[in-house]
Amino acid sequence: RNLEPVTQLYVSVDASTKESLKRIDRPLFKDFWQRFLDSLKALSEKQQRTVYRLTLVKAWNVDELRAYADLVSLGKPDFIEVKGVTYCGESSASSLTMANVPWHEEVVRFVQELVELIPDYEIACEHEHSNCLLIAHKKFKVDGEWCTWINYERFQELVREHERSGGSKTFTAADYTARTPHWALFGSSQRGFDPLDVRYQRKSKAKDISGC
Repeated sequence: RNLEPVTQLYVSVDASTKESLKRIDRPLFKDFWQRFLDSLKALSEKQQRTVYRLTLVKAWNVDELRAYADLVSLGKPDFIEVKGVTYCGESSASSLTMANVPWHEEVVRFVQELVELIPDYEIACEHEHSNCLLIAHKKFKVDGEWCTWINYERFQELVREHERSGGSKTFTAADYTARTPHWALFGSSQRGFDPLDVRYQRKSKAKDISGC
């Protein structure tokens, strides 16, 4: 609650119900659910950029749309980043398999259904090769254009002004936004791939069994 201004504050939302969060995260504290809810409430009080990070695990937490929407109304994040889980191999600490990795189109469908339940938000960006989409609050859509990127130089200026004022001069997420490039927008033909980068396609005849 007393955190100094940061560029962007994340909270991982690995599940939307007490039961599924316990199964996925295997928490150490008995009061884990209340701690989680308190974290979301505290997030709603921050003035700088706040983000929910939702990791979708197929067959584990992709059917809890209404519960996710309720958590959004609790923390009121500026952004919601939704990503399919990344499988990192077998582990005694996890029962995840490749079957739990959602296909990108499944992530897209989940996000489309979720925004129907949270009217203050829209799908803003897509990063297909990361199996990820960004939902943004409509206040970041200025004159019909998304401004979801960060103006880091402006943020540093605002922090210096905040410090010189002894903390009395505050600022909000809207004060250091930058326009989103067209290739990062949801619905663009690039689907989040920067055209200035070089993309290498794997030349393998092996069957692709990934969900990404």
